[in-house]
Amino acid sequence: MCATLKNLWTGLLIATLFPTLVFGQPSEISQEIAPTGTLRAVINLGNPILARRASPLDEPTGVSVDLAKALAQRLNLPLNLIPVDSAARSVESVTQGNADIGFFAIDPIRGQGISFTPAYVLIEGSYLVRKKSLITHNEQVDQANHRIVVGKGSAYDLYLTRELKQAQLVRAPTSPMVVPFFQEGTYDVAAGVRQQLESDAKEFDDLRLLPGRFMVIEQAMGQPNRASPRALQVVRDFVAEMKYNGFIRDSLIRHQIYGASIAP
Repeated sequence: MCATLKNLWTGLLIATLFPTLVFGQPSEISQEIAPTGTLRAVINLGNPILARRASPLDEPTGVSVDLAKALAQRLNLPLNLIPVDSAARSVESVTQGNADIGFFAIDPIRGQGISFTPAYVLIEGSYLVRKKSLITHNEQVDQANHRIVVGKGSAYDLYLTRELKQAQLVRAPTSPMVVPFFQEGTYDVAAGVRQQLESDAKEFDDLRLLPGRFMVIEQAMGQPNRASPRALQVVRDFVAEMKYNGFIRDSLIRHQIYGASIAP
């Protein structure tokens, strides 16, 4: 009975938010969200929690891709996926009007040009060091003689730029390049998505993760600030529905993403 009521509620919510889509025609709100007539979704391949692809010729897969496809279907619009290799390029695509939606860590700096939905996934940020390092806890990282490698323009870059008092940040071109960049130099710490660092650490015998986390990232969908209030609200409601009906949970399981949690 509970499942039946839940499905009925979901159906009523869909019909309320997108009444004209029942007849198979793009609605006025669809045109507000995607003025070109195609939903353009920028996909950041630099965060393996959100998206990845096996080769440059393959289509990206992941929870952000699933959400983009679901929204395009909901709006009765064709979908154009725009893969990029860093969060910074995702931000540029949306703020410069080259994409209608993107998938971002919520951050006040990015909020100057992007309106975020409530978070749908929480991701941990962690530190990685060499096994011989004397650093054993997160609290020991912020010291004047430490250099920390981060992906340029990533949520970790933005956060640590604000929070660090003594340590120096060194920026790798993208988040997936953080560990290779770290290994090529005489740096003290690498910072990034815990799952990415764990995966990279398995490839090198001389690396280890510090226990715990130094931050939790709230991952959300984002639209340009210039989007209409109604367009912004529709995407916010869409994300809320995808959390409520289990879509995001099922997507994470299907793509074998562990360590991320559904945002409340």
